[in-house]
Amino acid sequence: MARLADYFVLVGYDPGKRGSGDGQGQILQRFPEKDWEDNPFPQGIELFCQPSGWQLFTERNPPTFFVAVLTDINSERHYCACFTFWEAVESAQPQSHPRNGEGEEEEEEPSSPVQPAQLFAPKSLVLVSRLDHAEVFRNSLGLIYTIYVDGLSVSLENVIGNLLTCTIPITGGAQRTISLGAGDRQVIQTPINDSLPVSSCSVALLFRQLGITNVLYLFCAALTEHKILFLSSSYQRLTDACRALLALMFPLKYSFTYVPILPAQLLEVLSTPTPFIIGVHSIFQSETQELLDVVIADLDGGTVNVPECVHISLLPEPLLQQTREALSMVLDPELEVADLAFPPSTISASSLKMQDKEIRAVFLRLFAQLLQGYRWCLHIIRIHPEPVIRFHKAAFLGQRGLTEDDFLTKVLEGMAFAGFVTERGAPYRSIDLFDELVAYEVKRMRAEEGNKQKILRHIKELAEKLYKNENPYPAVTMHKVQKPTEGCHLRLHQKPFPRLDEGTVQWIIDQATAKLQTAPPAVKAEKKCMVPSGPPIAAIMERNGNALANSARRLEVVRNCISYVFENKMLEAKKLFPAVLRAMKGRAARHCLTQELNLHVQQNRAVLDHQQFDFIIRMMNCCLQDCTAMDEHGIAAALLPLVTAFCRKLSPGITQFAYSCVQEHVVWTNIQFWEAMFYCDVQNHIRALYLDNNEENHTDEESAEGPQEAKSALEIASEQLRLWPTMSREKQQELIQKEESTVFSQAIHYANRMSYLLLPLDTSKNRLLRSSGLGDVESVSNSFVTNSIAGSVAESYDTESGFEDAESSDVANYVVRFINRFVDKVCTESGVTNEHLKGLHVMIPDIVQMHIETLDAVHRESKRLPPIQKPKLLRPNLLVGEECVMEGLRVYLMPDGREEAAGGNIGGPPLLPAEGAIFLTTYRIIFKGTPTDPLVGEQVVIRSFPIASLTKEKKINIQAQVDQFIQEGLQLRSCTFQLLKIAFDEEVASDSAEVFRKHLHKLRYPQHVRGTFAFTVGQSPKQAMQPKAKEKNPSLRTLSKNLVKNAKKTIGRQYVTRKKYTPPMWEQRSSQHFPEDNEDEISVSEEMDRSTLTPTTTIKPSDKMTINHLVERACCRDYQRMGLGTLSSSLTRSKNEPFRISTVNRMYAICRSYPGLLIVPQSIQDNTIQRISRCYRQNRFPVVCWRNSRTKAVLLRSGGLHGKGVVGLFKSQNAPTAGPSQTDSTSLEQEKYLQAVINSMPHYADASGRNTLSGFTSAHMSSSGKWGSIRASGRMSSYALNMEIGSRLAGKDLLGAQHNGTPSEASFLRQHRASLYIIGDKSQLKGVKPDPLQHWEVVPIEVFDVRQVKASFKKLMKACVPGCPSTDPSVAYLRSLEESEWLSQIHKILQISVLVVELLDTGSSVLVSLEDGWDITTQVVSLVQLLSDPYYRTLEGFRLLVEKEWLSFGHRFSHRGAQTLAGQSSGFAPIFLQFLDCVHQIHLQFPMEFEFSQYYLKFLSYHYISNRFRTFLLDSDYERIELGLLYEEKGERKSQQVYKSIWDYIDRLNKKAPIFFNYMYAPEDGEVLRPYSNISNLKVWDYYTEETLSEGPSYDWELAQGQPEHVEEADRQDTSAPQTKRKIIWPCYDNRSRVEPDAISKLLEELHNLEMELGQVPERWKDTWDKVKASQRTEARQEGSRTPSSLLMSSGLSHHRRSLGVYLQESGVGSTLNLSLDSDTSSTSTPSSGKQGGRKSTSTLYSQFQMSESENRSYEGSLYKKGAFMKPWKPRWFVLDKTKHQLRYYDSRMDTECKGVIDLAEVESITPGTPTMGAPKTVDEKAFFDLKTTKRVYNFCAQDVQLAQQWIDRIQSCLSDA
Repeated sequence: MARLADYFVLVGYDPGKRGSGDGQGQILQRFPEKDWEDNPFPQGIELFCQPSGWQLFTERNPPTFFVAVLTDINSERHYCACFTFWEAVESAQPQSHPRNGEGEEEEEEPSSPVQPAQLFAPKSLVLVSRLDHAEVFRNSLGLIYTIYVDGLSVSLENVIGNLLTCTIPITGGAQRTISLGAGDRQVIQTPINDSLPVSSCSVALLFRQLGITNVLYLFCAALTEHKILFLSSSYQRLTDACRALLALMFPLKYSFTYVPILPAQLLEVLSTPTPFIIGVHSIFQSETQELLDVVIADLDGGTVNVPECVHISLLPEPLLQQTREALSMVLDPELEVADLAFPPSTISASSLKMQDKEIRAVFLRLFAQLLQGYRWCLHIIRIHPEPVIRFHKAAFLGQRGLTEDDFLTKVLEGMAFAGFVTERGAPYRSIDLFDELVAYEVKRMRAEEGNKQKILRHIKELAEKLYKNENPYPAVTMHKVQKPTEGCHLRLHQKPFPRLDEGTVQWIIDQATAKLQTAPPAVKAEKKCMVPSGPPIAAIMERNGNALANSARRLEVVRNCISYVFENKMLEAKKLFPAVLRAMKGRAARHCLTQELNLHVQQNRAVLDHQQFDFIIRMMNCCLQDCTAMDEHGIAAALLPLVTAFCRKLSPGITQFAYSCVQEHVVWTNIQFWEAMFYCDVQNHIRALYLDNNEENHTDEESAEGPQEAKSALEIASEQLRLWPTMSREKQQELIQKEESTVFSQAIHYANRMSYLLLPLDTSKNRLLRSSGLGDVESVSNSFVTNSIAGSVAESYDTESGFEDAESSDVANYVVRFINRFVDKVCTESGVTNEHLKGLHVMIPDIVQMHIETLDAVHRESKRLPPIQKPKLLRPNLLVGEECVMEGLRVYLMPDGREEAAGGNIGGPPLLPAEGAIFLTTYRIIFKGTPTDPLVGEQVVIRSFPIASLTKEKKINIQAQVDQFIQEGLQLRSCTFQLLKIAFDEEVASDSAEVFRKHLHKLRYPQHVRGTFAFTVGQSPKQAMQPKAKEKNPSLRTLSKNLVKNAKKTIGRQYVTRKKYTPPMWEQRSSQHFPEDNEDEISVSEEMDRSTLTPTTTIKPSDKMTINHLVERACCRDYQRMGLGTLSSSLTRSKNEPFRISTVNRMYAICRSYPGLLIVPQSIQDNTIQRISRCYRQNRFPVVCWRNSRTKAVLLRSGGLHGKGVVGLFKSQNAPTAGPSQTDSTSLEQEKYLQAVINSMPHYADASGRNTLSGFTSAHMSSSGKWGSIRASGRMSSYALNMEIGSRLAGKDLLGAQHNGTPSEASFLRQHRASLYIIGDKSQLKGVKPDPLQHWEVVPIEVFDVRQVKASFKKLMKACVPGCPSTDPSVAYLRSLEESEWLSQIHKILQISVLVVELLDTGSSVLVSLEDGWDITTQVVSLVQLLSDPYYRTLEGFRLLVEKEWLSFGHRFSHRGAQTLAGQSSGFAPIFLQFLDCVHQIHLQFPMEFEFSQYYLKFLSYHYISNRFRTFLLDSDYERIELGLLYEEKGERKSQQVYKSIWDYIDRLNKKAPIFFNYMYAPEDGEVLRPYSNISNLKVWDYYTEETLSEGPSYDWELAQGQPEHVEEADRQDTSAPQTKRKIIWPCYDNRSRVEPDAISKLLEELHNLEMELGQVPERWKDTWDKVKASQRTEARQEGSRTPSSLLMSSGLSHHRRSLGVYLQESGVGSTLNLSLDSDTSSTSTPSSGKQGGRKSTSTLYSQFQMSESENRSYEGSLYKKGAFMKPWKPRWFVLDKTKHQLRYYDSRMDTECKGVIDLAEVESITPGTPTMGAPKTVDEKAFFDLKTTKRVYNFCAQDVQLAQQWIDRIQSCLSDA
């Protein structure tokens, strides 16, 4: 029972406090005057009576009533019902306080001096109660007011006394009728269950005022602890709204500031930092404006304003949507039927009170769904003396799958939920509607989801219950309370409220209290019971099961893998392992892992061998790495016992446990995780404690009810709590003690566990590593890295613990502190005694110290473990003479941006990442290893490139494997379009990686060319390993430089002699000790023959040797081929030859970068040349390099002109000059020189000779004769033409070249044109005016310089071999290709070349004079010759072209390739590569014009930068002579198998195999090629993009050859299974041309193998090929009609010669046969016949192969054959060959030469024949038979009938087989 009201208070206006602005109230009287003991009088009531402040009014207002709520210090709520009315203030009063009065007047109405007639002051009657019966209070106070205002004859003291002594039951649904003794009667109903809030209709009103969405916002804001402020101009509504919000939150209770009506004086409360729900009158709205973090709900306006900085987490979907729908069904039932044509008439919303309960039912359901299964996550830690319960938040969120959900997380962390757990967690208590709902109805709610009718029915049922709870007796609510008469408050002469007599009231109260004390206490037994738990979450969450369905297979994989590990089937396990790691992303798989591992633990221990241990660790790590710190799925919790169970023996007495390898996961540093784990374990132990007790008592019963044994901890607890009061004191004490010691022992256990997981294996590192648990990388399980997690522990906690010196303190202290804090928290919460707690604090440091000691031993031993599980390093094959500089470093080869190898978009197995080793040899960098993916683990991956081609090396950090940590690595990029992205294994110390880089750098940039591989090959490379080699090098370097540069000053001639470098013979090699430094570069010796070569500029003229050598050089041979001159003495030289070979440069005195012999015009003297050369850059004066045999036009090349040369050459001759100056004379000589070139051209000599003269005269005489005018007009047009050429090259097509990029014919066939065009650089020829009197035209063109080529090449490399995968796969490659501008440079070169070809072809000579004459000039000149002269398109000719134009004419290979230290800064410039790319483009367009294949071009591209051969070293012939390279090849070549010249190597290979040969080669005589140069016609060279991972680059032929054989042998072993013929060829792995060679190569190879088998000396492939071609041609001639096979070889293909993949057409033939030599020769297809009948003679293909031994004879014998018409019968030896499908005949059995062949494909029928004239007489006539072919009928006759029959059958069967 409780008092209805505690205090009655009368509050009035305090006149004494006027003047301070607002008035104040004062308590006039209060009853009882003494405070009740159980309930002190609340403070500050006078503020709450007038929340807007006490003021005087000028008129009487009607009485008001509202209920304010005060919360006292014990957070008890007091309901203050305030009934306010107004009383007149006596007008005399202000005079009694004159000072205040004036103040008042000024305040109130300063403008009017007259005081208003009367003022009214408010007075309040207040009831203070702890019960919320607003209506009763309203009635009671109204009654008191009525008695006073209507002057009823009832004693007010009596009424108040009765009111204060009235007691009512609190709950239980009782009904009480009370009367206050004024003839009134009120019925009070108490709610059945006081835990359910009473809301009458306030909730419904709140929804009316604000609407569904707004209220939901407020609801979520309140639950997630935001500040909420209600505004309204009605106090009662504020109270109702606040009450409604609290009613909605049930079953959670709001525990923050709750002030439904906040008085004006307390407005600053709104800026409190804590959450609140407060109501404020809307006149203070302006003051709430500046609140930034408060959600403001305006009840009158119906708005909710959420400030920008506040984020309200809403309910998780689908609950939010479901709640909205349910609310709208309740509040707006018409919505459903609004669209119906015939809406039902009956639908209408329920009454307000009912609606209120329905809304609450919706929210009750919502909470039941949100919190379903919450009891399964409660941990009961203590049962006696008081239950202690904790909620496992992470597990709850995890099982609900809502870990990411903001709303639920915040609710669970909130105070309200903490209260909920405390209040409702108890397992034994009375239960209410919510408990039943969450336990029994969840399944029903789940089932009804989506069915609106059923949901509504459920809501209505719940609403009924709620309504019944508030109104248990709805029938009898009869109140009888007097009300005041209408308008009584306006009576004028109302006397003030009387002063009450305290004594009377007090006496009544005392009477009642005495009576109560004598009455027996009404004990209402609480109905306590065990709280039902409801279904576990797992059962509820079933509907998400589909996610688990497809994971069954994955779980199977996980189980298999684990059983393989424990059965020691490591290979099997390894194959499944990646799948397991992938599966670990799923929760089910992780749970499965923990369960499976559990099965393998016996007696808390499982000892594994190293490999098993490794697997288990990797699985655990993978499993943990996806766990959050919360561990919401309990994975870490399940693994925790396992990590202390799995172990391995490191050495006797030292065991390493799994925990030392799984430390780097956040979860271990999360104190909440440890708490949850601890509580869970404690609960299990306490459960066990009571279960054991029960079992001892009831062993007999146990057997009867076996299955019921598995009681949950909560069930046991509730049972215990029920029994508790019945136990004896001793029994109680004993239980308390047992529980306490259980908790204590667990705390010790956990202190140990935590030290296991927090102390790093290597505790010697005292200083903490502040990183997210990845501080110091230490090798633990030997393929595993771990380190201190304590680092991150420190980080997360030192802030709170207040230790500033975090850095210096060591790991142990941190761990101790962490554990201490944990122990403090859990022990105080679970009621461990203080002595025990102190004992724990003493123990913890010892535990940690002990653990550190054991760890030290483990750490020491684990360091010693041999690395396991790593594949053994595979040694790479090396070339002869190539040696390892550095043994393999274990690395991972990581995938770069090329997708194929990593199993990218084409699929295929991921070959990368691969693990293996990187080797550094004197020649290459080689990676060799195996893919980490076990499915392709048997393959070998090789990626290598020559050291000399390294262009960029940078350090990177890579994560090598999923489960490994970041390692240092290198990215090496090579200009052979290769990229090695390697990550060093953790066993590789960082200093060895450094050593590797240093050596690499040394080898890449040797001090001198002598240091490159081509020179050092075969020497001992050991010097690279010794760093002492530095002392002498610098001096050497300067020496060699000086020798070359200032060779005129012969330095120290006495002792320095350059020795031709001859490597010692193989025999001497062992005995000879090489000095440290490569000393044989320069030898200090006397016995050397002085005359070999002394470092002077010129070679002694006496040295005839040199000249002879020079004559043998390539250029000389070529000059003689073109008839440009022979080297004979000047006397015998015929004068009519226009050109001569000049030896002026034989000593390289004039131009050091030119060859020794040069072609110059006959008429020019050597001394002139010397002078001319000065005008040109690098002294590279114009020389002839090629002559067109038809038009006799010549092609010249030179360097660009120096500035003064330009002016001299192009200034007009008749300008007055002051005397013959030096420049002038040279410019004249220059003119003479050019004129001499022009004169050499035959058509010039006869035609333009006269023309020129007349031109000159007419110009001088200023008379315009006929000649002159013609001359001038002709000249002008020719000038126009040249302008057009220049502008076209500059990229502007004036005269519209044809679209395909070839020059337009029309413009080229003009009548008049210059005899000599000089193609020069636009930038140099600025301001040069064309002079009509000269015979040469200058074509200024814009070319790109070497810098641009370098930049473009860099971009090209990045595009073709990107370092990392691009983000946008569709565009990236092509876009970066375009941005590199490589193709546009190629386009430019081809365009210029084609132009020059046109000019030469139409009879004009051309001088190419660009840059220094050794880069672009060389490219253009070489291409022009290649396009114009078929000779250069043969293997021999191309070699000659390269030797002549590139090597002799001094393209600076060493400089451009940055081959030495000196060139390092300038970087790699691929001028020659660009030229080869151009050749490749032409080759693609004219596949039948080149004798060499595409592979040949790639081979050159690779080796010109590989430094394997000496051919492309050094910058000019001069330097080569200096090093003794040029002539050494003669004598020495035989002795050594190391080939120094690439040409020899190519020749040798070409003899062996047709790899460089193009089968499509069928040249047309003298054809000039004009390729298209538009970018659309250019293709990216596949040299840039392809790679062969199975064997590395295929350009070192010896290395690539050795492999396929082994593979096949390996395959042959397991022939037990039927072998499939199918080959799988992986892109980027297999060498396609080898695995699947083209048809011709394959035939040649088979032929070769057959010959070998038969022990014959195999014929050279070239001879075989030539034979085939020859027979092909003859046959073609005989047959007259061309067969498909001959099409290929014949050279008469007039149509369709230009090919972008020539498709050779043959009518009526379907299939195409791909003929290509190498995977990369352009895939041109020639058709071969589909039907046998389509081919005229199959036999011809085989004719050259007929060795009778190897013949395939299916059946043979002698037959008579009738000759053609009128020929006799002759016996012949016939052979039926099934394989070749033919019938061959020979003169006799022994004959090897086949006389004729009948192709069975042409046979139409075989019939019995009749003897004809001249047939053999003796034979039976049935022995004749005829064979009819498409061409003729053959008559045969056998010896007898049987034989004939046999032949017929045999031939028939052959035909039918076909």
